[in-house]
Amino acid sequence: MTGRSAPAVLPPSPRAWLGLIAGLATLVVAVLGVLYAGHGEPGRVDRWIVRPTADSVRPPWRRVALAIDFLGEPVGAAVLVVAAVTGCLLLRRPRAAVLVVGGTGMAVVTATLLKHLVGRTIHGDGNLSYPSGHTAFLTALALVVALLATGRLGLGRQAGTLLVLAAALVAGAAMGWAQVALGAHYPTDVLGGWCTALAVIPATAWLVDRMADRMTDRPVDRSADAGRPEPR
Repeated sequence: MTGRSAPAVLPPSPRAWLGLIAGLATLVVAVLGVLYAGHGEPGRVDRWIVRPTADSVRPPWRRVALAIDFLGEPVGAAVLVVAAVTGCLLLRRPRAAVLVVGGTGMAVVTATLLKHLVGRTIHGDGNLSYPSGHTAFLTALALVVALLATGRLGLGRQAGTLLVLAAALVAGAAMGWAQVALGAHYPTDVLGGWCTALAVIPATAWLVDRMADRMTDRPVDRSADAGRPEPR
């Protein structure tokens, strides 16, 4: 006997495309990590986009950048995660609630591990910069929300994939702009953080679905009923 299965957090329609995108994102993260391993200066692409390590934003846009940056700080991130989990539970999407916590957590942990592995710094004093953890977090959260919306709306492969990518692009661009404008990261750090989320979330979503399906399909233990007289 099997229990009732909750809706999958990784909808079947965009699954193949997201798997391909996750693979490409992993490749980008690896290539950039190798290129900038141990560096403490901006690369050619970074210099072309913005003046090196410049805090280039001024009021009133500086306040906007700081507000966006706060969303990636521990307090701001916790507020967003709690709000997202609450929304998932109200919508009766327990798998999505698990993915909110597990997916964003995995994205941040992966970014942190990569920072120590790559060893790229900014502003000296051992400030590890690649990839951007703030960008990875907000992009990961946007991906989870977009996956939930794709499943609830029953979108097809193209529409679902476009929605997920659009959400990731908006969130990543917003946080990436704030990080570069405030001089906290190089532009390539932001790209690495964005791709980290694109690589981690589909894999984590697949894992959540696999584990949930296995738990749902587990046979019911009826040993407690052994020895009881059958009803006449």
